[in-house]
Amino acid sequence: MRPKKIVVIGSGFSGLSTATHLAAAGHSVLVLEKNEVLGGRARKFNANGFTFDMGPSWYWMPDVFENYFSNFGKKAADYYDLVRLDPSYAVFFGKGDDIKIPANLDEFKAELEKLEPGVSEKLDAFLKQAAFKYERGINDLVHRPSLSFMEFLDFRLFRDFLKMDIFQSMSKHLRKFFTHEKIIRLMEFPVLFLGETAQKIPALYSLMNYADIVLGTWYPLGGMHKIIEGMVALAKEKGVVLRNNAEVVAISAENSAAKTVKLANGEEITFDFLVASADYHHVDKNLLAPEYSNYSQKYWDRRVMAPSSLLFYIGVNKRLKNLQHHNLFFDEPLEPHADAIYTNPRWPEKPLFYVSAPSVTDPAVAPEGKENLFVLIPLAPDLKDTEELRNEYFHKVMDRLEKITGQEIRPHIEYNRSYAHSDFKKDYFAFKGNAYGLANTLKQTAILKPTLRNKKLSNLYYTGQLTVPGPGVPPSLISGEVVAKEILKRI
Repeated sequence: MRPKKIVVIGSGFSGLSTATHLAAAGHSVLVLEKNEVLGGRARKFNANGFTFDMGPSWYWMPDVFENYFSNFGKKAADYYDLVRLDPSYAVFFGKGDDIKIPANLDEFKAELEKLEPGVSEKLDAFLKQAAFKYERGINDLVHRPSLSFMEFLDFRLFRDFLKMDIFQSMSKHLRKFFTHEKIIRLMEFPVLFLGETAQKIPALYSLMNYADIVLGTWYPLGGMHKIIEGMVALAKEKGVVLRNNAEVVAISAENSAAKTVKLANGEEITFDFLVASADYHHVDKNLLAPEYSNYSQKYWDRRVMAPSSLLFYIGVNKRLKNLQHHNLFFDEPLEPHADAIYTNPRWPEKPLFYVSAPSVTDPAVAPEGKENLFVLIPLAPDLKDTEELRNEYFHKVMDRLEKITGQEIRPHIEYNRSYAHSDFKKDYFAFKGNAYGLANTLKQTAILKPTLRNKKLSNLYYTGQLTVPGPGVPPSLISGEVVAKEILKRI
């Protein structure tokens, strides 16, 4: 078999995964990255001695990462040191009203018992169902390319579907087990970024609670970009060639096959197969001629997107108190904020927010005696984004952060950078400035997601958060593997 020449657009998790699987099968693979730093949304940057992860900050589903590296006879530990966080995270309901989530399951049950006596048995029953969904979902369903209904015509799978609550909402499912509102809010947290409210997200996604509570929250020392560094090192071991500052501006095609990609510098590169790990909508509507597009603009406009975000990367010149590595601030009602994201898109009046302080765990990401903060406010996609709004919302959340944690922070900030919709569009061509891809609603699941294969060009495939299996780091790793296997079937 003659090795094929394969080009991958984008060096995020899905792009690196696809490239490495294809190179390991003996093919010549070139990855083209638009930005200066490899990693897609998982890039990092350094400023004033601080190291900031720009995107993903939660390490869940460690088994998916281990499975990825084991495909190549490796372990995650060959590339980075992983530690389990304990507590996993803290949830603040107000000043003096917080819950630290223990890594130990029995200790977690004890915390819940303080709120709802007798809840431990209910939690066991809930987690037993969630474990089944995780096993079938992560180890089976997400590995299917979802190119045809025929993939799902299996009696055993149909029987299992009935057990996975795909037609019941997460909200209703949780209330079958729990009554205390704080417990329900804790259990709803993992689905907040899936792109809809718990009233509309299928209860299938209680598998995320299993990932949270049982499998735990982890951290790669040095930051999340250490995963990218490991994947890049592995890709190079397998012969992948990676180029940064290599923006693709057009894809040409003839005779039902894509032929070349044109770079911003005018260079043209030919290939046998092309994989787009870049934003699907951007490739579909901007890089391809209209006759080769998979979907109309009307189709894309009807897609339900997961949230965008306003992010702040903050360097503080002192150590802070009363913060864990991960911190969720639920001190305001969820419903008005959810309405502002999902129902009536607007900037929320009193947003919930998340703060990561990785320097609590890892002194390497901040100078000695200082703190590294990552602040995230989930927002509706495609909102008007101005410096005035960013500044207004910075002070909104800092007012509450300082009050709840009982300390001054703003006078001690020596570095502050914001990042929102316009940056997602500029850096990643993100459709509507989204941060998390498509919402995981029932109508956008499996074969109802944008297909991983171009319908008109035989050698163009798509991977990443706008196609199967969906958004998130573990699904992106799996997406790359699924696409690679589909291409290998054709070679």
